[in-house]
Amino acid sequence: MALEAQLIHDLLYDAVSTAPDVPAIRDATGVWSYRELSEASHAFARWLRARGLRPGDRLVVRLPSRRELVAMFYGASRCGVVFVPLNPAMKTFHLSSVLANAEPALVVGEGEGLGSLRAATEAPVRDAREIWAEVAGTAGQGRGADADDDVDVRPDDLAVLIYTSGSTSAPKAVMCAHAQVVFATAAMQAELGYRPDDVVFCRFPISWDYGLYKVLMSAVGRCELVLAGEEGDLTLLRRMREVGATIVPIVPSFAAMVVTMAGRDGAAPPPVRMFTNTGAALPAATIDALRDRFPGARVVRQFGLTECKRISIMPPEQDRERPGSVGRPLRGTTVEILGPDGAPVPAGEVGEIVVSGPHVMPGYWRLPELTARTFRPDPRTGTPRLHTGDYGSVDEDGYLYFEGRRDDVFKRKGIRMSTLEIEAAAMDLPGVRGAAALPPGEGRDLAIVVAGDLAPREVLRGLAERLEPAKVPGICKVVDELPLTQHGKNARDALAGLLTAGTR
Repeated sequence: MALEAQLIHDLLYDAVSTAPDVPAIRDATGVWSYRELSEASHAFARWLRARGLRPGDRLVVRLPSRRELVAMFYGASRCGVVFVPLNPAMKTFHLSSVLANAEPALVVGEGEGLGSLRAATEAPVRDAREIWAEVAGTAGQGRGADADDDVDVRPDDLAVLIYTSGSTSAPKAVMCAHAQVVFATAAMQAELGYRPDDVVFCRFPISWDYGLYKVLMSAVGRCELVLAGEEGDLTLLRRMREVGATIVPIVPSFAAMVVTMAGRDGAAPPPVRMFTNTGAALPAATIDALRDRFPGARVVRQFGLTECKRISIMPPEQDRERPGSVGRPLRGTTVEILGPDGAPVPAGEVGEIVVSGPHVMPGYWRLPELTARTFRPDPRTGTPRLHTGDYGSVDEDGYLYFEGRRDDVFKRKGIRMSTLEIEAAAMDLPGVRGAAALPPGEGRDLAIVVAGDLAPREVLRGLAERLEPAKVPGICKVVDELPLTQHGKNARDALAGLLTAGTR
């Protein structure tokens, strides 16, 4: 879909112009139409300006994903205020560092979390419930899609700071400008094709770009977004059925949960037409189970990182083709595979994935050296290129294959390998629910941690039947559940700690 919009709040303006009374956003307490969401965003924008916030000021919001948070996001955009969403589960150690780095003009939280926020910053901290009691009284007062109270915001202005995990304890925020965010939204919509009759069921927080972009893509598709982050695990399938979920974003851990629940549930499945995966590759067994439990649903593979949002998407109609691929590059973007000398490598050869295009973000907030290393100018054109630190290859038709992060690709016994292929082999073993491989390091051999019901020797025996001898780990740890990050990815530090606790 081609978009004329260049600002984030223009996406909502366009939705209100054509679908004002269509359900836009639903949470556990109710639903707003696009008109109601727009009115709430205008009311919050006026509230921010009345408190003295100006373009470029940072607004830190640490709240669960609810309707009000979406209105705050659009309202901040209207003011030129930089929206900084934080996961409510963020621990105090990281919270202090993030707040010091962001230097917010205002911090918003709720409940017991207010105390930790006030202890971590000298910035004003407000209770979201009190704010919304003030905002709600002014919503709908003749201000809607035709409101003229927006400030002058430019496409290259900073819109959002998204804090991501890194290899150090220092906070790292990706700077997301309006133009890049809008382009990425349109490019993803062109591949995935959200429709007005869709209901997008999102379990993930808005503090993660995977959740945040569901807000924007739903607006472009004029469809309904269900914020399900506060739903209990045992009620998810019933809730998906109640709201008529047709699109479900997943990561491997959530997909495994959905498969398990659907296998135990005797009722008709929700009308899901598409699962979209990111975070890590889905095991083939999980993909097969999703297709079996949800007849007709397509399982769409994607690949990307916050620094450019999305790199590639496997077209939904090709979801059964090229099973090892993570799709083709987004329209209007370029993916190159570079060797150690910085030159492109032939098709099929592995190298670093380097991306250029209108979705490449400006860099990292207040980290000029890291920005310079990661966002380097193309020596041929001078345009910025994102050096992802990820490794992969492209085939003759331009489809991308992901091999792993720089730290995940290594040599052992003279053989080059990736943790991904070892994890995939482990997931092929009956009785294994999850797997995480850890490269050799710090005096430790190649290791595998699996969640399952097998003994370590059985896991290693099964891997020996599936992998070359050099790729069979020297250490195996079996646990009941793999430790995960807040976004459902394998928590590498916690996994390494498990290896020091002996084996089961």
